[in-house]
Amino acid sequence: MKAVAGHSSALSVYDTANLPPPSWEELVQLWRYRDLVAQLISRDLKTRYKRSILGVTWTLLNPLGMLAVLSLVFSNLFRFDLPNYPVYLLAGIVFWTFFAQTSTAVTNHLLWGGTLLTRIYVPRSVFALSATGTGLINFAISLIPLLAIAVLEGSRPDFSVLWLPLGMLFAAAFALGIGLLLSSVALEFPDVIDMYQIAISAWYFLTPILYPQQIFPESYRWALNLNPAYHILEVFRHPIYWGSAAGPLTILAASVSAVGTLVIGWIVFATRAHQIAYRV
Repeated sequence: MKAVAGHSSALSVYDTANLPPPSWEELVQLWRYRDLVAQLISRDLKTRYKRSILGVTWTLLNPLGMLAVLSLVFSNLFRFDLPNYPVYLLAGIVFWTFFAQTSTAVTNHLLWGGTLLTRIYVPRSVFALSATGTGLINFAISLIPLLAIAVLEGSRPDFSVLWLPLGMLFAAAFALGIGLLLSSVALEFPDVIDMYQIAISAWYFLTPILYPQQIFPESYRWALNLNPAYHILEVFRHPIYWGSAAGPLTILAASVSAVGTLVIGWIVFATRAHQIAYRV
């Protein structure tokens, strides 16, 4: 082949076989658009609190309201023999509120973003990460009433609270992974989003949030180990309730559940992300 005058004789070849894996390419693009993620988080927070009369105060009052109702029912009517039950209960409520809202928001943000993707190029994952970031900020704000209740119940926070961010990061990774998996499936089966709302309600009652794990018969207690949310909840709740870090096996199980779900969700989502703009 003769070289064209004024041009290099070397031809640039675009070989799709040499492209990086979709999961890696999506991660690279997400890093390039990290400023957009921050802007979306800021927009979500402003939109949420601008329309609320109570503003940020609602994030503080909401778990306290649920605590008052559930504590009355479960501590007085069912009479659980559990010291500092309000702290135990509120830690579970705060954790589950974050997980349920964030995993659902990740799915909704991704599907909503599909209309924008038909006009300009934006990495699909920025919507998922912005939803998770917004949830994490609200999660952090909700720690204020949790720590306040712990102090009122006689607890004195010490260096064990430094383990709280680990539980929060595990919860964020788990919620993000679940949201990515849901959005990938919802591309083909939109009804899965409605089904998830039913499933997460059942999941809530199967996780020791309202009750102690000892309520399970000894012969069935092993089933708790099959619930990934249980291990992550324990990593988060243990420092604030028991005043120490969770056991190493619990932390290991929580890390496997959180990181494993995120990795699987990311890989599945990245391989199908290009379909979002054409299926929503």
